[in-house]
Amino acid sequence: MNWLSSLLSPFDYTFFVNGCIVATVAGALCGTTGVYITLRGMSYIGHGLSHAIFGGFAAASIVQFNYYLGAGVWGLTSAVMINRVARNRGIGSDAAIGVITTASFALGVALLTVFGSRGPTFDAALFGSIVGVRPVDVWVVIGVTALTTAVVITRYRALLFTTFDPEVAQASGVSVAWIDTLLMTVLALAILSTLTIIGVTLVAATLVVPAVTARMIAPTFARMVPLAAGIGAVTGFFGMNLSYHADVPSGTMIVLVGAVLFTVAYLVTNRRHRIRQAGALAG
Repeated sequence: MNWLSSLLSPFDYTFFVNGCIVATVAGALCGTTGVYITLRGMSYIGHGLSHAIFGGFAAASIVQFNYYLGAGVWGLTSAVMINRVARNRGIGSDAAIGVITTASFALGVALLTVFGSRGPTFDAALFGSIVGVRPVDVWVVIGVTALTTAVVITRYRALLFTTFDPEVAQASGVSVAWIDTLLMTVLALAILSTLTIIGVTLVAATLVVPAVTARMIAPTFARMVPLAAGIGAVTGFFGMNLSYHADVPSGTMIVLVGAVLFTVAYLVTNRRHRIRQAGALAG
């Protein structure tokens, strides 16, 4: 039973309990949001927006301003700018993301280089950390998750329509520009609330991996969304626990657990596909 007590011993620490809650809820949040991002072929936007929000993090830390307010406004502004530039100027989304977000990240690096801001908070923003998770972080990620769930439920048909056929959706009276802006806002809030637990360099993977894994398993879109949320929650919980015992950054271990689940899902579904093909040829 020593191994069991060793596994459960981290739960004696408040910071670890908070970290597990945030990682689990954040995993579900990123999994849900990632479904719409991956199906739109915009997986790169998670990577880009995390870099843009890092610019806001750098500026907020230098002027001693509230992280969530400073980086949040910065991230939301970047998301809206990407959406507007891509639509109004005929520039592809990938190009708009590349220009705006990399410029924001470069500005953040320049500010930190000139003014200096090293320490646990800075490192957590890059790679994720369970040590600095505060009670307010728990409530923020829960609040953003509740908001995202409400958006997905109330705007389910509009999000579905604009994801698979935006031209027909626009012709049918759906405001595609508004839905896109709403999705980008939710995405920015999701990245903002999970940044210090997952990190700038890895947050894109937590958006993409659960969604892609769910896509291989789920037979319909309606099942894909809750399955991606479940996979994200599982990777967050177990990744956080393993990160403590292995003494590696939480974001790193969360992504590795997600990669293992993706590999298992790929192997299983690929085997089933070959069996079906063999049966069809034999028939």
